[in-house]
Amino acid sequence: MFDLHGRVAVVSGASSGLGIQLATAFARQGADLAILARRFERLEELSEKLKAEFNVKVLPIQCDVTSTESVNAAAEKVEAEYGRVDILLNCAGSSKDKGVLEMADDEWDFTIATDETSVFKMTRAFANIMQKNHYGRIINIASMYGLVGNTEIHTVAYHASKGAVVNFTRAVAAELATEGITCNAICPGYFETELTKAVLDMESFQQFAKTHVPMQRYGKPGELDAAAVFLASEESRYVTGVILPVDGGYTCI
Repeated sequence: MFDLHGRVAVVSGASSGLGIQLATAFARQGADLAILARRFERLEELSEKLKAEFNVKVLPIQCDVTSTESVNAAAEKVEAEYGRVDILLNCAGSSKDKGVLEMADDEWDFTIATDETSVFKMTRAFANIMQKNHYGRIINIASMYGLVGNTEIHTVAYHASKGAVVNFTRAVAAELATEGITCNAICPGYFETELTKAVLDMESFQQFAKTHVPMQRYGKPGELDAAAVFLASEESRYVTGVILPVDGGYTCI
């Protein structure tokens, strides 16, 4: 069950954080990979590690997901190398955290380009390859903040971009359903990454989690793996348009 041998998975944002974790999860299940990010040296390190540990093929590609030219070039490289794309995990992201009263135009534009528009550009490029084989699994990493607001951090552009990813997922799921391509989103709660570590380490935020997260803790490494692997697998073939929170219960209260 959930065997990914023979599948080709493309993972953006694979140089850090959840991108590394989920690329590793796919490799563990036997998928060959194309890993994308701007920091190529990190991709090379991950590539060697995954090849040695799981005996899979890994193609590292330097890519700026906000650039149409860079994304399209990456898609061409993947298709040339593997001849197909079966799984796309849109995991790249970043954010300028400000409230609506203080946020500058360039901070808003940066966040929307990185967290929202990049998902469109990646999906367009790689779904066109999937369509040739009438098979695909698109998984978008949104956020629980795409479903709700919050009182602890002022991050209006991040909320807006992840909310857009949620409904983009539904739109793509409906559009591509007859092409054999599914599209689902995972909405993580608080997980430690390079971007979140400084905030999560704050005593005030740890107390916030104990009060507002029913499980009273942050997500641990590996606790997103099962959701992503399921949605990438053949067993999820009748699942599309699903928005799956993995958040310790944050969005249920």
